[in-house]
Amino acid sequence: MGKNLVPTHLLAPAGTASLDAYIQEVNRVPVLTLEQEQSLARQYRDSDDIEAARHMVMAHLRFVVHVARGYAGYGLPLGDLIQEGNIGLMKAVKRFDPDQGVRLVSFAVHWIRAEIHEFILRNWRIVKVATTKAQRKLFFNLRKSKKRLGWLNRSEVDAVAEDLNVKPEVVMEMESRLSGQDVGFDLRPDDDESPFMSPAAFLENQAGSPEDVTEAEDWESHHHNLLFDGIDDLDDRSRDIIYSRWLREPKATLQDLADQYGVSAERIRQLEAAALKKLKTCFQA
Repeated sequence: MGKNLVPTHLLAPAGTASLDAYIQEVNRVPVLTLEQEQSLARQYRDSDDIEAARHMVMAHLRFVVHVARGYAGYGLPLGDLIQEGNIGLMKAVKRFDPDQGVRLVSFAVHWIRAEIHEFILRNWRIVKVATTKAQRKLFFNLRKSKKRLGWLNRSEVDAVAEDLNVKPEVVMEMESRLSGQDVGFDLRPDDDESPFMSPAAFLENQAGSPEDVTEAEDWESHHHNLLFDGIDDLDDRSRDIIYSRWLREPKATLQDLADQYGVSAERIRQLEAAALKKLKTCFQA
């Protein structure tokens, strides 16, 4: 049984938008009843009915998503975790025996987690954090055993070591490895599946091409000149109102200018509105 057991777009979701669509789609696949599952499993076991196996896989893709989400804290894309879990699901379907009295979901969880574990250990760090069976067990259980964020204190180290039946020195070494995760150089800074900022993000020039930058600067300079040319064309009182209300700090209030010119605040508002309207025409010429 290979990766072509289910449609490609349901096997390997990629990107945030397509991942959301994938999850919605697999959640629409009806859950199998016990009778349906038993019938399909026997069809596949006895007759090598690939369509029956496909039906079982499709009905359990939502469960893979649930399991994969439990490993989101390792800094790897959820879509990749789901893809690996789907492979484990297909392996479970291939080996499932309906006569054992166990539901497929209970049998498959071990295969799904095994594939996800292997993927994490291959990709979580450039320098592998777990190379022996004991280290692998510690790798996945240490994160669950920690009572708080940050470094474990001595009593916590001893408690974890006793719980996992390893030496305290082994726990401290693994804690050190877990606290020094590598960051991919070209990881996208907008990748929602990872909390890390890549070095490439600090080196990338976000200003655009030289042509775009020059064009934007020329356009800004042109509008700046139009604005001040328009201000120069205003009468002295209107020019002072615009400067006082918009271009100086602290800005004058309508009442401040009303007292200055011996008119009402409403008259100052009217003069300001007329001046702004005249300035807008400068940009429309």
